[in-house]
Amino acid sequence: MAPFPLRRNTLVLAVVLFLLAVFAWAGWANWEYRKQAAELKHSRMAQGELVPAPAGDTAQYASPLTGKAAPAFALDDLSGRKVTLAGYRGKAVLINFWATWCGPCRIETPWLVELRDKYAAQGFEILGVDSEADDAKPGSDAFNKDKAEVSRFVAQEKMPYPVLLDGDSLSEAYGGLDDLPASFFVDRSGKVIAATVGVTSESDIEDNIKKALAD
Repeated sequence: MAPFPLRRNTLVLAVVLFLLAVFAWAGWANWEYRKQAAELKHSRMAQGELVPAPAGDTAQYASPLTGKAAPAFALDDLSGRKVTLAGYRGKAVLINFWATWCGPCRIETPWLVELRDKYAAQGFEILGVDSEADDAKPGSDAFNKDKAEVSRFVAQEKMPYPVLLDGDSLSEAYGGLDDLPASFFVDRSGKVIAATVGVTSESDIEDNIKKALAD
C-alpha cells in the first residue's frame, strides 16, 4: 500500500509547485507591467536638462517646451482667486517657479520686482508660482503654514505681481522642477521663447523679457 500514498504525495507536491510557479510568474508580470508603464509615463514627460556650453561658460538649460505653447494651468492666488495662464493671452509673461526656502529665489526677487514695474506698461506680467513642498496638499496644515510664510515674504519684498500656490502640481507639465528658481518666458501668443533654471542675472532676465515682448 505504500506506493499509492507516495504517488499521491508526489502529485500534491507537483500541484503546489505548479501553483507557486504561477503566482511567481503573475507577480513578475505585474511588476514588469508597472515598470513599463512608469517608464512610458516618464518618457512622455517633457524633461528639461542642462546642456554643455563652450569652455568657460555656464551650462545652459534646455527645455523641450521652448518653441511650444506653455502648458495651461489654473491655480489659486493668495486671496483664493483662481488665476489662469489663458487669462494673460496677449501679454508677455514670465512664469517663475520659486519657494521661500530657495536662496537663489530670494536673490532674484528684487530684480523681478524692478523689471515687472519697468515693463508692465508694455504688456508684461510675472506669475510667481510658489513651489514650497510636494507633501503640502491644499487645505492641509502644512499647506496653510506654507501659505502664511509666502504671504509674509510677498509683503516683505513688495511683490506687485500675482503669486500662485501649489506650483508642484505643474512640475510634470513644465519638465520636472527639480531645481529652483525655474523661469519660463512666454510671448504674447502663449509660446515659450526661453527657459532658465537657477539664478542667472538681472540683465539675462531682462533680455528674455524683451524677446517675449518682441515676439
